[in-house]
Amino acid sequence: MPKQIINNISGAVPPLSVFSQVVISNRNVYVSGSIGTDDEYNLIGGVEPQIRAALDNMKTLLEGAGSSLEHVLKVNVYLENMARDFDFFNEIYAEYFSDPETLPARTCIGVAALPRGAFVEVECIAELASDS
Repeated sequence: MPKQIINNISGAVPPLSVFSQVVISNRNVYVSGSIGTDDEYNLIGGVEPQIRAALDNMKTLLEGAGSSLEHVLKVNVYLENMARDFDFFNEIYAEYFSDPETLPARTCIGVAALPRGAFVEVECIAELASDS
């Protein structure tokens, strides 16, 4: 299967012109980072709304590419304030990834800054669903 680029997935925040939203290669789905913005790239509220918006957008991108949260292999999380937000992020993350049989590998990194002053960014690698 040659590399497939997917942009402009319905319901997802539109991509910037400098990267692809999703790339599929060898049945792996690579999802670019999502921050908690609306369709106009405005940040949504505080920490909790941004976490939920970023994870919801990642979920929308996965589903638009023929995958789902259950097929995620690896998640990378970037937190602007690790000390303040790590435990809170984990609580919300557990609502999205709750089945111990399908929990993905994960890395969480504290960073100095994120685009647009966001508090969180998430990206992932998944597999295509078996029927895709």
